[in-house]
Amino acid sequence: MAEVQVVQALLFGDQEAKVAAAETVIHLTNKQRQRLVDIGAIPPIVSMLHASRDLKSAESAIFALLSLAYGSERNKIRIAKSGAIPLLLNIIQSEIHPLVDHGIAALLVLSSCSANKPAMADSGAIQILNETLLKNNNTQVNLDIIVTLHNLSPWIPTALLSYTSSCLICLINESEKSSKLVEKSMGLLENIVSASDVALREIGLTNVGIQELVETIEEGSKQSKESAVGILLMICESGKEVYRGRILREGAIPGLLQLSIDGTKRAKGKAKSLLRLLRDCSSDCRSERSKNVVLEQVMGEIDRGEMGEMELGMMEEMIARLST
Repeated sequence: MAEVQVVQALLFGDQEAKVAAAETVIHLTNKQRQRLVDIGAIPPIVSMLHASRDLKSAESAIFALLSLAYGSERNKIRIAKSGAIPLLLNIIQSEIHPLVDHGIAALLVLSSCSANKPAMADSGAIQILNETLLKNNNTQVNLDIIVTLHNLSPWIPTALLSYTSSCLICLINESEKSSKLVEKSMGLLENIVSASDVALREIGLTNVGIQELVETIEEGSKQSKESAVGILLMICESGKEVYRGRILREGAIPGLLQLSIDGTKRAKGKAKSLLRLLRDCSSDCRSERSKNVVLEQVMGEIDRGEMGEMELGMMEEMIARLST
């Protein structure tokens, strides 16, 4: 089917002809797809998204748009300007599977284009993506949502920063701390709390927030641990007297000490800074004073530099003492 015939079928064909034309787009070469765009293929394909109750029509349209968007910032902009974003959001809210999954994948691709980000944020996408994140249990779809939110993070409205951080904490709570999903979620959460004092305070004042950060430091990937300790440090620095006790009660010290030994360069530095803030805590409790003595010893060893295998073993024993 020649490019002109494809566009004519998209514009004037019946539903079956439009679906066939949209499916043809997927199998064309990049040059052929670009010629289709140049002669007006995008608007009629976008219009097919109105038929969200027609699974075949909407699915074919989404796949065709993904094909046209691939590798072309100009086409991503054209797709957005043709009204695709609100229609994709309607599809996501319809909760018709697998259309929801395809719609989120399309939003992810469109959100990778800088020119589309402000309009997408203004369209209500942040709220809808957060709501979908709370309801969805598909790991890949949740990853797509997190990456999309990350793309849009500089444009998240102030009123939604706290809500977004709460949604991320809920997701982290339900996920394996060593997973890619937690790694991406922690990275986004660190971005949000660094830009929002309200979101930072909300995490700091909820036991589950501190708990999830501490557990991630203990069980997460290297990148997750780095983000988690960065968030904890920001929380503690924002109000040491308010948050320090909460962090200590969650048993953060052993994980922080371990991180200061074997974390990434950035994580080591932040772990040491946080430990120093926590070390300042004075206590009338003899057991706590005893732990502070051990903490001083461990911190001294860490500060003195490289440790041999035997010294590292002794260090781990000392860390274990702090956790009891």
